[in-house]
Amino acid sequence: MSRWALGIDTSNYRTSCALFDPESGQYRNIGELLPVPQGTLGLRQSDALFQHVRKLPELMERLCSGDCGNIGAVGVSDRPRRQEGSYMPCFLAGLSAARSTAAALGVPICFFSHQEGHIASALFSAGCLHWAEAPFLSWHLSGGTTELLLSEPAGHGRFNVRIIGGTKDISAGQLIDRTGVALGLPFPAGPHLEKLAETSDNTAYSRVRADGLYFSLSGVENQFHAAISQGQAPPDTARFTLNTVAQTVLRITQAARKQYGLPVLLSGGVSASVFVRRLLPESPDIRFASLELGGDNAVGPALLAALQGGML
Repeated sequence: MSRWALGIDTSNYRTSCALFDPESGQYRNIGELLPVPQGTLGLRQSDALFQHVRKLPELMERLCSGDCGNIGAVGVSDRPRRQEGSYMPCFLAGLSAARSTAAALGVPICFFSHQEGHIASALFSAGCLHWAEAPFLSWHLSGGTTELLLSEPAGHGRFNVRIIGGTKDISAGQLIDRTGVALGLPFPAGPHLEKLAETSDNTAYSRVRADGLYFSLSGVENQFHAAISQGQAPPDTARFTLNTVAQTVLRITQAARKQYGLPVLLSGGVSASVFVRRLLPESPDIRFASLELGGDNAVGPALLAALQGGML
């Protein structure tokens, strides 16, 4: 009978739980987006926490409804980043469920940051877990985060992660969502904006201001609002925003590769963009998380728990 590691992640916009079998590398991952009212740009933390508390038991029941063998360890995301003062109430839902489950089963519980889980699941899905044995660069491109990270092994399934670049103001995901909402698209807007942009042949983009490996995206928001007010076609506006994000990620990645000479991993929901992937094709030193595990998921905490618990 398989011995699984259970992972739980309750981020700001998705409830996730997963089982990972360290012997076969197979996993089950169930995740659902939290509903966001039409026309708004997100959820209050209190609303996100409430929705996680309601949704997580149902997802856990579905995850464990079949033959899930024995659970040997539980991993959970308990904070956004592994640093002092990093805290969001939404992670309390997953933390409560994980601690209760581990106590009832009498198995170890392992605590990780949401960011560590992202990196681990991305390495696994990209087929490059061996990168974790040495320093590498990692983009975390999501709805709330646009950071370029230097990741170094810390043992026992952990990473020492240092921010070396990224946005100084709004994230790439926020820029995409704000463009989409301004065009009347649902939130989160990424897939809807991309579908709209694919109907345009607009090649324009904004060359955003950069300071080393850091850059600012807030000025692009003013530009797309101006374009909308001047009557620009929605597909062209959508394409402009996505072109800008892709060109910025390409330029900063090239600069980072030149400076550090390390391989680069891309994860987070924005990394799934076809516009980013077209400009920055995969190579031995540039790898993308799979579409399934590129966004928020619980496979990362489960995999890390298996590593830390000696199951892998």
